[in-house]
Amino acid sequence: MSKKINRKETTKDRRKWILTILVWSILISSSISLLSDSLLSKVNMLVAFIVLAFIIIAGIIFDIVGIAVTTADETPFHAMAAKKIHGAKIAIRLLRNADKVSTFCNDVVGDIAGIISGSVGFFIAQKVTHNFTNINFTGVNVAIGAIVASITICGKSIGKTYALENNSIIVSKVSKLLYLIVKDR
Repeated sequence: MSKKINRKETTKDRRKWILTILVWSILISSSISLLSDSLLSKVNMLVAFIVLAFIIIAGIIFDIVGIAVTTADETPFHAMAAKKIHGAKIAIRLLRNADKVSTFCNDVVGDIAGIISGSVGFFIAQKVTHNFTNINFTGVNVAIGAIVASITICGKSIGKTYALENNSIIVSKVSKLLYLIVKDR
């Protein structure tokens, strides 16, 4: 009987987590999309490319964090927590919730960055063909899409290797950054 109660609690917790991720996904994607659309309509192509680069880099960084948290070992962070090193307790919480951290970093932020970078690339293609009327929109759009995709894929590939080799260092740095931001220490 106790297994059924635990299973129900687990199912309830999963549903709550899925609802939380759904809300975060909607908030983050709509905020970034609104910000990038309103910002891009008023800027030149150079700034649009900088915004695009920022979105791609953010997706890669969050992917690195998600992989590092998923693969890091919790043991050294217990020693750090015993020595009262800032961020060690946060690192332990991140590692104990690696599935949720990975979902947020890799899936929510990473996927949103991929989608938004695609729409920003489309917007840049429109600007290019508007400024240079003799250029074919389809060709420019395909070229920019291919460049965005290849940079993202290569960046994430390099990032995954880096995260696997330096997972404890990355988790330590992220937890120290969160220590500065989060009030619950």
